[in-house]
Amino acid sequence: MKIKHLQAALAAALLAGASHAAPTFDDKFRQLDELLPTATDTRTASGAPGHRYWQQRADYRLRATLDENKRSITGSGTVTYTNNSPDTLSYLWVQLDQNMFRSDSDNRRIAGLPSRDAWQARGNDGVKFDTLRSVLNQHRFDGGINVTSVTDAGGRPLRHTVNKTMMRIDLTAPLKPGARVSFNLAWTFNIPEANVVGRRTGFEKFDDGNDIYLSAQWFPRMAAYYDVKGWQHKQYMGDGEFTLEFGDYDVQLTVPADHIVASTGELTNADAVLTSAQRERLRQARKAKKPVVIVTQEEAESAEKSRSKATKTWHFKAKNVRDFAFASSRKFIWDAQGIKSGDKDVLAMSYYPKEGNPLWEKYSTAAVIHTIEQYNKYSFDYPYPTAISVNGSIGGMEYPMISFNAGRPVKDKKTGELTYSKGTKYGLISVIIHEVGHNYFPMIVNSDERQWTWMDEGLNSFLQFLAEEAWENDYPSRRGEARNIVDYMRSANQVPVMTNAESTIQRGNNAYAKPATALNVLRETILGRELFDFAFKEYAERWKFKRPTPADFFRTMEDASGTDLDWFWRGWFYTTDAVDVSIDGVSEYTISTKDPEIEKAWQRARHKAEPTPMIDQRNKGMQRRVDTDPDLKDFYNEHDDFTVTNKDRNAYNETMAGLEDWEKALLKEGKRFYLVDFSNKGGLVTPLIVELELKSGKKIIERIPAEIWRYSPKKVTKLFILDEELVGITQDPYWETADIDVNNNAWPAKVTPTRLELFKTNRDAGSNLMRDFNTPLKKPADAKPLEQKAAQ
Repeated sequence: MKIKHLQAALAAALLAGASHAAPTFDDKFRQLDELLPTATDTRTASGAPGHRYWQQRADYRLRATLDENKRSITGSGTVTYTNNSPDTLSYLWVQLDQNMFRSDSDNRRIAGLPSRDAWQARGNDGVKFDTLRSVLNQHRFDGGINVTSVTDAGGRPLRHTVNKTMMRIDLTAPLKPGARVSFNLAWTFNIPEANVVGRRTGFEKFDDGNDIYLSAQWFPRMAAYYDVKGWQHKQYMGDGEFTLEFGDYDVQLTVPADHIVASTGELTNADAVLTSAQRERLRQARKAKKPVVIVTQEEAESAEKSRSKATKTWHFKAKNVRDFAFASSRKFIWDAQGIKSGDKDVLAMSYYPKEGNPLWEKYSTAAVIHTIEQYNKYSFDYPYPTAISVNGSIGGMEYPMISFNAGRPVKDKKTGELTYSKGTKYGLISVIIHEVGHNYFPMIVNSDERQWTWMDEGLNSFLQFLAEEAWENDYPSRRGEARNIVDYMRSANQVPVMTNAESTIQRGNNAYAKPATALNVLRETILGRELFDFAFKEYAERWKFKRPTPADFFRTMEDASGTDLDWFWRGWFYTTDAVDVSIDGVSEYTISTKDPEIEKAWQRARHKAEPTPMIDQRNKGMQRRVDTDPDLKDFYNEHDDFTVTNKDRNAYNETMAGLEDWEKALLKEGKRFYLVDFSNKGGLVTPLIVELELKSGKKIIERIPAEIWRYSPKKVTKLFILDEELVGITQDPYWETADIDVNNNAWPAKVTPTRLELFKTNRDAGSNLMRDFNTPLKKPADAKPLEQKAAQ
């Protein structure tokens, strides 16, 4: 650290702060005007829906039969489409997402090998059994939605064209603004095996033939038509999920008589499908403080053994939802507990096989309830009558009121008892929070998932992190905390968050973890919780049951927080820049008192503190002329350059006589001024969180807004004014900004602790299969009987 007196000529510049001019100016704070769409009457500059906002509506009346032997669904129904747009439509687009499994689909044609990590088990020629099985079965599976009929309300055929995963229906007459049209559909499709072929839907096969069916994208669904995009009819490739229109559903599902069905919506015919005992348990569950088992494990096991050949029809209705999914199996145990969401009664429910216990009966419904309580705090009250978690082999997928979640215990190899690891436990809780949380984003705040994955996954992962924090202390969250994203942020294999869903690289990091971390940084470090929570809740309230775009989110967060965040959105969402702030140097300035007695003593002390020149060290003890002849010494041998003279004293007295009282007081304050040089090596501007350690041991945290970089985005100098000596500085002491290199964050530099592993060189590394095969087995050198180990 350079230590200097503060010169009068420098005072003004230092007190105002200093910065280094960059050779070329890169304005990290320029506005997003050139990137965001122009505000309109449908979407305002504040981020709110405009007075002419509109969206389409699609109501469904569906009938479907699950054929357990053929593992297929046959369906028919009527769609009523309302054109609330100002445009006249001559045709409609319908999604046939299951067609991604057809042999002529884009997804099938472009498919190569799975990722290198998945394909290779070991060496260059290895392949995992389950990977090869999946590849072969995808080519063998006869998938897709087979549309057998499209007719108008009078039963007359409508011309329609299937374009892979999309179908266009040509209307007999143009559909004018404000008008509606109804048409009929009939279709069939084969259900894929979820953990072999399936993608977000399918059946889980059990050895005894009692399978679990998780049914989604099982019917032709209306594509979205909206002001920014027009028809959203991008082909479904597997990663870009779904954006749909809200409407009411009336659905009848015919399944084997001993199946239990979990579904979007409310069951309207419980008398026809449940026993009186089950109906009574369901009634009790609405007021219970703990989950009530509606279908017991004994009842489920009995159904598994008997295998009814009859059928039952379950009738569900759902209002104002954008999709409909269901699960069906005779294996299901079912529990439920009623909760309040605002003034609405909600049934939180779980469906799972006996293989899911004891994990599912303990945690699933509790996690559903926890999710609703936490998400309500940050967005809006959950509006639907049910919230369901279903156990199956699909890792995690969400639909209105229902989600599919994996995670089960395993049998202990020694005892045969069911047990589960810590990872399995928290993995289950997390996936339930995440998938139930999707009811809010995007099932209600209806973003376009086909275009922007992060708008539902990133926002939801952020709220998932907050809910996990509220579950227990030290919850092992995977995403949300800044330190967990640094490996990705320093990776060269990135694309901006604002990348189309199908072009995203490292989808989990890009669309889930990075935006979740960004919002956490925005909440904790930039805006603060109060401002952030108000703005985020405003966004959720503005856009519930509507379709926001990224611009609507960005603008609402700025509008409701009263903060210009264009620099933040640009850096975190439009670039792959990273946070990497380096402390480059520190200079200390103290105020000269002008008193020669004090100042020359200070100068003498500084001189003595300087290192002794090497030549003087080696000449120490050498005989000098003046030592052998003292008469050669005079005044200058007795006084040095730091001797105070009367002239110095007179000058001081004259100076003090000319100062006013406030100026004299300022000289006596004894403040210390430190200029600290920072470099932005990562390119992403960020607030500076600086911990100052003083000589007394006291530590001070200074939080400097990101705007410090506005004139010089690469290098800045910050002035700190202290009452005592500075002995240490740490930038980002709590690792809250996702700084990718903390090794340059401290002054003086700190040593990073690690371990050095010792090993012996293998001098016999050559391959000899015959020798290796016949090598006798050896017991470990420290092998001891079990009773000895137990004693130790």
